[in-house]
Amino acid sequence: MTATLYARDEAVIAGIEKLRFYPLEVVAGHGSTLVTPDGRELLDLSATWTASGLGHGHPAVVEAVSRAVRTAPGSGGLSAVHPDSVGLAEDLLALVPGDGERRVYLGHAGSDANDVALRACRHATGRRRVVAFEHSYHGGVGVAMGVSGVHVDAGVAPDADVAFLPYPNPFRPSGLDDAGHCLALAEEHLAAGDVACLIVEPILSDGGLVVPPDGFLARLHEVCRRFAVPMICDEVKMGLGRPGTLHAFEHDGVVPDIVTFGKVLGGGLPLSAAVGPAAVLDAPPAAALLTTAGNPVCTAAGRAVLATIVGEQLPERAAKVGAVLRKALQELDSDRIGDVRGRGLAIGLELVDPATGDRDPRLAAQVVYRAWQLGVVVFYVGGNVLEITPPLVLTEAEALRAAEIVGAAIADAAAGSVDAEEVARYAGW
Repeated sequence: MTATLYARDEAVIAGIEKLRFYPLEVVAGHGSTLVTPDGRELLDLSATWTASGLGHGHPAVVEAVSRAVRTAPGSGGLSAVHPDSVGLAEDLLALVPGDGERRVYLGHAGSDANDVALRACRHATGRRRVVAFEHSYHGGVGVAMGVSGVHVDAGVAPDADVAFLPYPNPFRPSGLDDAGHCLALAEEHLAAGDVACLIVEPILSDGGLVVPPDGFLARLHEVCRRFAVPMICDEVKMGLGRPGTLHAFEHDGVVPDIVTFGKVLGGGLPLSAAVGPAAVLDAPPAAALLTTAGNPVCTAAGRAVLATIVGEQLPERAAKVGAVLRKALQELDSDRIGDVRGRGLAIGLELVDPATGDRDPRLAAQVVYRAWQLGVVVFYVGGNVLEITPPLVLTEAEALRAAEIVGAAIADAAAGSVDAEEVARYAGW
């Protein structure tokens, strides 16, 4: 059945929207489990790249969406208001720290939230230049795509007015990408006086799940404040409970000027947001129009997601279960594991050549394929890093089972037990 469905997929679905690592077909899900057509259950360590952060079929989301679909007043917030769009914005303002009069942009994906935030900063400041980071990811459309290092790495033309800084990587320090050098470059760019904003991920996700040194974000924010340049903190993938705190930027005690959200915010439905100063997000009118943005169904889901994250204390749970999972992964006996890093349930496991310590992308592709065969859904980022971002409802027992299966997959791939030709059919990145 899977082969047949994949043949149909190849005949009708555009290749530009596919990122495949193995022939994964799913028809149902519950909690941290995905179910295949033949009834096989897979432990989900991706949460659909964190979008299914509450897991699959969470009752709070199901109830909210069912209610909204039955009584939906229209299909968006473009030219009308409804209780859940206004309510979601109020919820976000209550949960996101900040000073002064603020507004909330509601969209469909982190891509448009970041694109709107970037364009709004350019308009508000009258400046064009954007400072971003190498190997970053902020979206697949517009300005957001042009300032995403991952897309530029893949050959997309960068935005004409972007400067990329190296992201500090404690595991692979080179002197050129340590925190001090990065901050010095940031200061140099911002001092020129033509920078509209700086955009940064608190944890570099698609670039290899790189956790910066403690205090880096705070020092970067201080540079931005000194030169009156707005800092956009992209929390789309790493925020809302995943790092063991409600917001990833809390780790360094900063309050960014603008914060963007997506993925988990919609509970699996298309929903995003940008929270920032009214002076930035209020003008010009009608400059960011999406007909179904702020629609009753997605915003109802978003309100349920936020209430669940707070009410069920999922950040605290992510910190506790994440510590169990990370410890179990660190205790795996393999010379192919170079580093296990992360915060909460955002964990990166870097695979290396044991002889040189160099990145091993070939092994990473084989490991995720073998893990799928053994019953775990996990993907790789940055070429050789397993991105382990399970649903926030993962249990400790599931965490231990996940580590055991990942360890077995690494051992099998290292032993040459994985069919390299079969793996090669699924290109991944």
